[in-house]
Amino acid sequence: MKITGMNHAVLYVRSADRTARFYKHVLGFSTVIKDEAGQFVFMRAPASENHHDIAFFTIGETAADSAAGSRSVGLYHIAWAVPTLSDLQDAMDRLSAAGALAGSSDHGANKSVYGKDPDGLEFEVMWLVPKQDWGEEESQAIIRPLDIAAEQLRFSVKSGQA
Repeated sequence: MKITGMNHAVLYVRSADRTARFYKHVLGFSTVIKDEAGQFVFMRAPASENHHDIAFFTIGETAADSAAGSRSVGLYHIAWAVPTLSDLQDAMDRLSAAGALAGSSDHGANKSVYGKDPDGLEFEVMWLVPKQDWGEEESQAIIRPLDIAAEQLRFSVKSGQA
């Protein structure tokens, strides 16, 4: 078996339409399929070649918050990749403006910002450091404060762009 990567995620949410609006306005996703009754929405990330990257299924406004990680097993988060550190800064700015920024971290091999959707489900937007620069951090679980400006300077100097 040769798995090439993750293709899509499906989430149960209180309102597929509300969550889809968030993904559209904050992260730039586009709608691929939408149930006119609001039961589901399938969406594609801005630069994706997938049919869809995420789908939302409505389960109703009375649904309890997810207990995953505190009282039950379940998914912690999904991560969306961006091609540049400038895109990561843009994601951080957009999440902050939407009141959805949950944090940021330097994980060594990747630089990450975290957001929460309207149901409080967490997701990550991350930039992957070029593999040749992972070094010893490839095999370490790292959580440091993220300084995107310093990383932009670091990687522009490495690539001769400074």
